[in-house]
Amino acid sequence: MTLHIYDRRERMLVAAADALLAPLAIGRRFRRVPPAPPARVLCFRLERIGDFLMTLPALAALRNALPGACIDLVVGSWNHELASAVAGINHVETLDAAWLARGYRGLNASQLAGHARRWRTRKYDLAINFEPDIRTNVALAMTGARYRAGFASGGGGALLDVALDYDATRHTADNALALVRRTLGLEDGPPPAATLAIPDALVQEAARLLQPLGDGLKVGVHVSGGRPIKQWPEERFRDVAMRLVEDRGASIVLTGSLGDSEQINVVRRALPRERVLDLTDDKYDRFRSTASVDLVTVAAVLQQLDLFVTGDTGPMHLAHAVGTPIVAVFGPSDPARYAPRGLRDRVVRVDLPCSPCNRIRLPPARCVGHTPDCLSGVDTAAVLAAIDDVIGERRA
Repeated sequence: MTLHIYDRRERMLVAAADALLAPLAIGRRFRRVPPAPPARVLCFRLERIGDFLMTLPALAALRNALPGACIDLVVGSWNHELASAVAGINHVETLDAAWLARGYRGLNASQLAGHARRWRTRKYDLAINFEPDIRTNVALAMTGARYRAGFASGGGGALLDVALDYDATRHTADNALALVRRTLGLEDGPPPAATLAIPDALVQEAARLLQPLGDGLKVGVHVSGGRPIKQWPEERFRDVAMRLVEDRGASIVLTGSLGDSEQINVVRRALPRERVLDLTDDKYDRFRSTASVDLVTVAAVLQQLDLFVTGDTGPMHLAHAVGTPIVAVFGPSDPARYAPRGLRDRVVRVDLPCSPCNRIRLPPARCVGHTPDCLSGVDTAAVLAAIDDVIGERRA
């Protein structure tokens, strides 16, 4: 298996750990058939919002294949509300890994494994780790599950019964789905439908909030890229929003978190007050993308929009999960791995020899401290053209 780890030192450490773990694989080599059928299943998906949402088709396939099983899902606390809205999940646990926490108090690898050990009494028949990471593969092993499946390309493959090599050329959702199918011996085919169960009360609340904007075109705009390396300039989001209001008669719904307020203000200040709904305003604090936000409520708002304009972000995947058409600006992120794949979704990017590098966590030094070339090369005209394409399809 090839280790897909950017940092050379980290890659060497994981390779050394794999060498030490290799003898453990000998005792598991004859256990290549999962219990039939597994009655209790545990799934790990500790990553951020977008990565979790891209696992929904795999979770749907798992439920379809095991209609009578009890399926428990472990996620980061920031995804608890969304995970609780996934159809077919019996119980949701939260576990915050320190390297994924971003402002939350997370556990280191040893603490994570110790916490997972508490679940041994549940006697899981099957445990699946959608994270290609040796640390979470160790935690998965500590659960004592009879049969374990995951990715070996982040290390820890010796601890697994099914150890796939994560295919970096495929979409994240396809890798997760392939893991479930390989583990259960399912045939390939179109991915199953995966939706969030949004309560009627939240649907009605979202409609009430949007009602002052009238019956015209409603476009969501998510300004923050989440990381500087993925940030399309705020001024270009502003210009796109202005053209939507002035030339296309649209109203704008701004989404984001408390930490995005300065970026959002760049857009909000340029728009007529009566044509904008800013969900980061104090009076809409339940909509903020923070630890206490109800992301299912945000999903209810996105579901009722005609279009969502964003970068490669978690809210982009949330809009996709509720079927809202998307125009997404991509820079260093690889669309083959992360793009929304709705029939009316559009990705806007520029072709450069170095892009997509996909080096999000460890960007090249020459791209740090300013907008990288792969994003500065995307102009507002290209984004507006994609928007008009989607709007035209909607009207047709």
